Amino acid sequence: MYFSEDLIEEIRLKNDIVDVISGYVKLQKKGSSYFGLCPFHNEKSASFSVSRAKQMYYCFGCGAGGNVFTFIMEYEHFSFVEAVKLLAERVGVELPEAEYSKEAKEKADLKSTLLEINKLAAKYFYVQLKSQNGNVAHTYLTKRGLSEETITAFGLGYSNKYSDDLYRYLKTKGYSDALLAKAGLISIDEKKGVYDKFWNRVMFPIMDVNNRVIGFGGRVMGDAKPKYLNSPETEVFDKSRNLYGLNRARTTRKSYFLLCEGYMDVISLHQAGFTNAVASLGTALTTGHASLIKRYVKEVFLTYDSDEAGTKAALRAIPILKEAGISAKVIRMEPYKDPDEFIKNLGAEAFEERIQKARNGFLFSLEVLEKEFDMHSPEGKTAFMNEAAKHLGEFEEEIERNNYIEAVAEKYRVGYENLRKLVAKMAIQTGLAKPAERPRQTVEKHREKENGNLQSQKILLTWMIESRNVFSQVKRYIKPQDFTTELYRAVAEILYEQYEMGELNPAKVLNHFEDEEEHREVVSLFHTKIGELQTKEEQEKALKETVIRVKSYSVDTAAKSLEPADIAGLQRLMEDKRSLQDLQKLHISID
Repeated sequence: MYFSEDLIEEIRLKNDIVDVISGYVKLQKKGSSYFGLCPFHNEKSASFSVSRAKQMYYCFGCGAGGNVFTFIMEYEHFSFVEAVKLLAERVGVELPEAEYSKEAKEKADLKSTLLEINKLAAKYFYVQLKSQNGNVAHTYLTKRGLSEETITAFGLGYSNKYSDDLYRYLKTKGYSDALLAKAGLISIDEKKGVYDKFWNRVMFPIMDVNNRVIGFGGRVMGDAKPKYLNSPETEVFDKSRNLYGLNRARTTRKSYFLLCEGYMDVISLHQAGFTNAVASLGTALTTGHASLIKRYVKEVFLTYDSDEAGTKAALRAIPILKEAGISAKVIRMEPYKDPDEFIKNLGAEAFEERIQKARNGFLFSLEVLEKEFDMHSPEGKTAFMNEAAKHLGEFEEEIERNNYIEAVAEKYRVGYENLRKLVAKMAIQTGLAKPAERPRQTVEKHREKENGNLQSQKILLTWMIESRNVFSQVKRYIKPQDFTTELYRAVAEILYEQYEMGELNPAKVLNHFEDEEEHREVVSLFHTKIGELQTKEEQEKALKETVIRVKSYSVDTAAKSLEPADIAGLQRLMEDKRSLQDLQKLHISID
């Protein structure tokens, strides 16, 4: 969805960054800035600064920074559009209605209606739980150790024993049978007629990251089958792309998620203080789940059941998580079946100890594999090491592969070099790898040089943003097109335009970039470390060298891409080379 630059700027100006962030972080004024503990990494001393003058924040510890939109995106894990909507609502700015095609509007209206129906159903189930009809379900939950506060926090409810109770209630609200069926709350049968999908069950509302009820899980009261029943797939409910408890876990300050199998496991862990627990919705972990998790954390601790089924589920999940770039560790619940039982019997402190002792996912998979071999016989151990070598060969990165080879060699008491050779042999035999091609030294040097030049461009942008005087001197020699990456060039163009208009506004620069990664990169351009330069002479010398390096790299890059027939381009290149010679005599004052 597109919002005009003027509208975005209006929303930003009305949301003072200090006021917004104060709602999330305790800030104290020190000088012209406000400081607090960074919400994006664990720290004991306040290195998180918020500037009312610049309308930007920056953490000197982890490098997080940006304007008010960036903060909401980072903290709430929102997209840029979602952040704009939240901040617009906060200050009462009305956003324009999106223009939809007829089909798209009908789909959006249907989704909105289904969410309304689900919300009503959740409220109805909650009321039933608190009524006389819900005594059995309420007793079940309290016997499972849940407090009233937890029951309320998770919106738990009860679908009573009459199989058309919810249906009759929702019909009084004017919803058609067709809509209720699309919501997944009723079934329509030629012989039985219309009846509720859920009845005589404890109800677990399933919410998306925006706390909207998208579906339900139900645990039967009695011996009926199935024991657990989930909503079917609907326009608003996709099991493979949602996680139970994510609406609460997404704001955790932990750097990892605890991934469980069941709803009660998640609830018990949250009640015990482990507010980073989530669970898949009655289905095995999928690539969709892994992609969703990657938005929030880069590490997952699997807390699956300690039985054979739980072990198999963990083994399936580990490679899926790895493929998504998420490292996995495994927490075992022995002597108990699952986190819920473990917490009830041994408590939160003991569970924290299990987290600290969690096993590396890959090494855990080898421990399970090991059980298939007779490790006391030479033949059995040899066969196991051959299989282990095949798995080690699946690591694409050489450094990572070598680190795991070292760990496995130490664990199973074999020589590192012997195991490394076996891995290479197995990888080639199974077609998993080819002999490593070492990059030529000249390529590595070129990359180092390129990275150094890009760093110079970042430093120069920081200098130009910090000082109008520096900008006025540098602009005669450096143009936006001298910045060789698309993002740096775009920032330079906006910066030059702002200076020409007489209004330098770094926070406004960020309005032009919707992608979260681009936000982070642009923010880094405002806070690049220039180095420990003590004297004015040292700073001026470093600035001059930076300008020359940026211009020189720009000229070299342009020369490589110049077409022989491009006369105008050739003329520009000659002019740039002359200005490069003039730069050698230049003196830049930082006063």
